[in-house]
Amino acid sequence: MAEYLTKDLRNIALMGHGSEGKTTLAEAMLFAAGNIDRQGKVEDGSTTTDYDPEETKRGISISAAMAPVEWKNVKINLIDVPGYFDFIGESIGPMRVANTVGIVVSAVGGLSVGAEKAWDAATKQGCARMFIINQMDRENADFDKVLQGLRDRYGTSVVPLIAPIGSAAKFKGVVNLLENKAFEGAGKALKEVPVPAELEDAVAHYIEEITEAAAEADDDLLMKYFEEGELSHEDILVGFRKGMQAGRIVPVVAVSAGSGVGVAKLLDMMADYLNSPAGRVAEGVNPKTGEVETRTCDNGEPFSAFVFKTVADPFVGKLSLVKVTSGTLTPGTALYNASQEKAEKAGGLFVMRGKKQTNVPVLNAGDIGALSRLNVTVTGDTLCDPNSPVRFPGIDFPEPCFSKAVYAGKQGEEDKVFTGLARLQEEDPSIQIVKNAETTETLLSGQGELHLDVVRSKLASKFGATAVLEDPKVPYRETIRKTVSAQGRHKKQSGGHGQFGDVWIEFSPIGDTTIEFEFVDAVVGGVVPRNFIPSVEKGLRENIVKGVLAGYPMVGLRAKLYDGSYHSVDSSEMAFKTAARIAYRKGCQEASPALLEPIMHVKVLVPDEYMGDIMGDINKRRGRIMGMNQVDGMQQVVAEVPQAEMFKYATDLRSMTQARGSFTMSFERYEEVPADVAKKIVDAAKKEEEDED
Repeated sequence: MAEYLTKDLRNIALMGHGSEGKTTLAEAMLFAAGNIDRQGKVEDGSTTTDYDPEETKRGISISAAMAPVEWKNVKINLIDVPGYFDFIGESIGPMRVANTVGIVVSAVGGLSVGAEKAWDAATKQGCARMFIINQMDRENADFDKVLQGLRDRYGTSVVPLIAPIGSAAKFKGVVNLLENKAFEGAGKALKEVPVPAELEDAVAHYIEEITEAAAEADDDLLMKYFEEGELSHEDILVGFRKGMQAGRIVPVVAVSAGSGVGVAKLLDMMADYLNSPAGRVAEGVNPKTGEVETRTCDNGEPFSAFVFKTVADPFVGKLSLVKVTSGTLTPGTALYNASQEKAEKAGGLFVMRGKKQTNVPVLNAGDIGALSRLNVTVTGDTLCDPNSPVRFPGIDFPEPCFSKAVYAGKQGEEDKVFTGLARLQEEDPSIQIVKNAETTETLLSGQGELHLDVVRSKLASKFGATAVLEDPKVPYRETIRKTVSAQGRHKKQSGGHGQFGDVWIEFSPIGDTTIEFEFVDAVVGGVVPRNFIPSVEKGLRENIVKGVLAGYPMVGLRAKLYDGSYHSVDSSEMAFKTAARIAYRKGCQEASPALLEPIMHVKVLVPDEYMGDIMGDINKRRGRIMGMNQVDGMQQVVAEVPQAEMFKYATDLRSMTQARGSFTMSFERYEEVPADVAKKIVDAAKKEEEDED
């Protein structure tokens, strides 16, 4: 692959809803540019960017993938981003390195949830935006209707740039409105034709809209437009670029990735009209001094690069995908990881097109490539010149909202499973692997059921490790509701020395379940010798880990040792520990034991129209609505819901809100379980214990 200067680079993330043709479009652009010999198909598993076995098996994009397109002496670094919401973590890194987000929408379905989310994310990140109306060759395709829908939602900033000639089976070409030129066909059959007569009025109207939008993007151009009534093509282009970068112009392009019609003109538009990364300023801090540092996207600046994605390959090793923020990167460049504050050494420098790796001698400022075999570097880290250190902000991945307990599918494969999971977490930081000390389970958490199923499948295909995913256990607790006294008496005679321990203990609720256990020594008169009292406390502490109802840990328990007796010969520490256990079991069973469940503080963010469904659903989950607020134009429902009712909420919320809703959840407190629910839990625990026996 040739070396490209900064001015000749375009970094574009293709985003939008799943199944609207992003991967097919990337494939069509590669084919049109002659970068691949044949255009693969998603359904055949033969596309460049969907190369992971899981992607080819499922027919969907799972990971963001690079697809650099070389066109008219310009390198267009396309990043194909998954559209399914379970893989939202894959969109965050590409957004950090893209200058433009191409939001793909269907000419049949129009604006979708995925497109809405892509718009919001691009706006938040400060990326320029464009809409690509794909599938113009489909039955019922309607460019004008989709365009109007986009304008209704996002205003007059949405401006057509490449309009279609015909639609559905009659979609045969496009009109470049900036050039006022029409083209029919695709590939080698592409030819310039006169603008169809029936489109002349619409084209003239669109050209006027583009001119006005370009003028409004620059004060000098606006003044010139008012004075002269027109702008030159060069003026319009200057204003267009400024307007796009400022978010005041959002161009719309019509294509069919399947037939190839419009794809070459889309590439022309990207090469000719979109901004390069040249001159972009990135802000960070000096890791040694904490002072603000900036880097301009220019070869003359000190080297810096941002790691936006990691690929875990069991054969090749770890690949770190980077964007050169400033300076130049060669295989021999001295690397300092400012995030980890450690020196690094790369095994090689590559450009990736799907899974294909091409060695390159240099990457200029603004370009995207991959470094192999970095030791400590992870996604979100900054690499830089050790003599001019800078650290850019890392990546904030979404909090996991769906969890499963993970076990090795085969005995003896525990290390294999959890080593593989650690490698996959490097590749996908939006998953978490946490050991729950209370339930002793290892929890695998991510963005949804599909997300975790893909992780499980990758474990098998990449690392040969079989994992089993199950619903997590709820960390219930037990407590008591009244005060009782109980005797624990242990007497055993077996030849020689016997065993004797005798205690009277008062068990009472503390009233605060955040306090696990409180031991009170109220012995007087030496009825229990001082040297045995620690054994009593130890015996109690060892036994409260298993409650008397369903075997869950006991909390909020006060135990006061106030009486007992001993034998001068047969009493021992072990005997008093046993006596304490007997008293504990007897006393807690008589003290009105109760089952407690974790209550979660839940915040649900949804559009207004889903409020009724959300509130009704929370009530069905035994939840309590605590309040409602307006947040970023949406309704936030604040509620308290038992954890046991929330394990599949991510999936259910997505279904109820057409994926427009989101939620966060944190532990609030423990609360007594309703009697009917508690009975089911206790019965299930007893049955499980019987089955184990």
